[in-house]
Amino acid sequence: MDNYAIADQFSLLSKLMDIHGENSFKAKSYATAAFNIEKLPLQLSDTPREKIAGMKGIGDSSAKKIMELLDTGKLQVLVDLVAQTPPGVLEMLNIKGLGPKKIATIWKEMGIESLGELLYACNENRLLMYKGFGEKTQESVKQSINFYLHNKGHFLFAEIESYANQVLAAISKQFPDHHHQLAGEIRRQANTITALQLITTTPLATLEQFLQQQNFSCATTPANELEATGPEGARMVFIGTSKDKFVTDSFTSSCSREFLDQLKARTGFDDNREYPDEGSIFETLGLPFIPDYQRDLPALLDKAIANSLPEPIMVQDIRGIIHSHSNWSDGLHTIEEMAKGCISKGYEYLVISDHSRSAGYANGLSVERIREQHAYIDELNARLEPFKIFKSIECDILGDGSLDYPDDVLAGFDLVIASVHSNLKMTAEKAMQRLLRAIEHPATTILGHMTGRLLLSRPGYPIDHEQVIDACVKHKVVLEINAHPRRLDIDYSWIPYAMEKGALLSINPDAHQVEGFDDVRYGVISARKGGLTAASNLSSFNLAAFETFLSANRKI
Repeated sequence: MDNYAIADQFSLLSKLMDIHGENSFKAKSYATAAFNIEKLPLQLSDTPREKIAGMKGIGDSSAKKIMELLDTGKLQVLVDLVAQTPPGVLEMLNIKGLGPKKIATIWKEMGIESLGELLYACNENRLLMYKGFGEKTQESVKQSINFYLHNKGHFLFAEIESYANQVLAAISKQFPDHHHQLAGEIRRQANTITALQLITTTPLATLEQFLQQQNFSCATTPANELEATGPEGARMVFIGTSKDKFVTDSFTSSCSREFLDQLKARTGFDDNREYPDEGSIFETLGLPFIPDYQRDLPALLDKAIANSLPEPIMVQDIRGIIHSHSNWSDGLHTIEEMAKGCISKGYEYLVISDHSRSAGYANGLSVERIREQHAYIDELNARLEPFKIFKSIECDILGDGSLDYPDDVLAGFDLVIASVHSNLKMTAEKAMQRLLRAIEHPATTILGHMTGRLLLSRPGYPIDHEQVIDACVKHKVVLEINAHPRRLDIDYSWIPYAMEKGALLSINPDAHQVEGFDDVRYGVISARKGGLTAASNLSSFNLAAFETFLSANRKI
């Protein structure tokens, strides 16, 4: 073990001691030792043991640990601290601008244990409520996390879509006489992307030369593919094909493996044939055209075979913004600014659903502040008519499944969005108990982000999706499709079942600022992958229909 490796161990030990709130004097001494070890002219492994303690900047305690490292290859105290630290908290040490003290605040006070959760908290302005985190710090942390995650090579669709289109445009411009098409996950508009795929008739050797000129690192594979990593960290796979097979290969590469296997088994699709365009493939098979974004779930193939493929929802079908936050809790803009942002985008109504009182981390509303907010909304509605702001709350589902306010307070809202935000590490039994009790509460209008997942960051708590959906249908509770690109929860794969059971869903942006309204697009992209129609989406109701729905479904 060389001096650099030893110094790294001491540096990590110092940082973890600070994070865990251990003796600050010792932590500082190990940081000093790390600095001095790096500067030593001789390797410690070649130094007589009795001389180590007398070296500049290294005392008896540090010397003992150096010898432990040289003898065993590890520091037991560091091993123990690492075991006590969530992997995501350790990962935070890689983020520029986050020192041990700030990480301790993030973990111990904010309850955040992964970079994805931290990025989501930045988007919701949560850091601003804690000492040492100003607006500039929050933005810097956000940018550093994005840079780090991008270089890991896994992306949200929302993060990588623009880049993929830029690469496609650059290659199309450079090789205009060839055919090129995005393929795989990115073409199907998957929620998350592990590798960007692009199919091309350009010879891969020629393409490799061009990519290397653009600072891509490249490697060919035996499968007539070229793997390349761009300077931004995105891993790409370029699939070579011929002009004659381009349509067929482009089509097959746009299907999930499960979808393609079912297509072959049930329709006799021959992927060795040549077709002039993708429309002719479906004509040959006697099927209606299935858009690329719906070539994922066999359930939609079933509907196509039965000639009952639903007309998918479009962004222009969204008539109002349901689920949004203002600066009354953890939003960035005032309710008036949020309302005027809606008006400028052509929406007919806005549902303000700030956090409830248990969400102290998000400046949740006390009963007194609810009354003040409702009076303010009445004043705004009088000025902004015919546009309407609805009084709502994103009400925490507490540990026992009860809601965060008594019934008389809940009755004062136009609608209630019930969501789990705390104690997310649950068994399936506990999660189901909480959700089912909340769904049964007469005040619950919408079940918010039903699994609590954060894509690429935090899995959802385990639930029985069918039982939750069935309960929502029984109690006339709307299922949210949370449109934030890091949530997209409920997952699109459950939409066919929900629609079959007669559930009403709602694409909601969970916007914490006016710009957050644009996340509606990602909710629509995910929803139409599952075949959601405008008729089955609450936020597609116009103002009159939405008011009628609220009146007809009021239970408290």
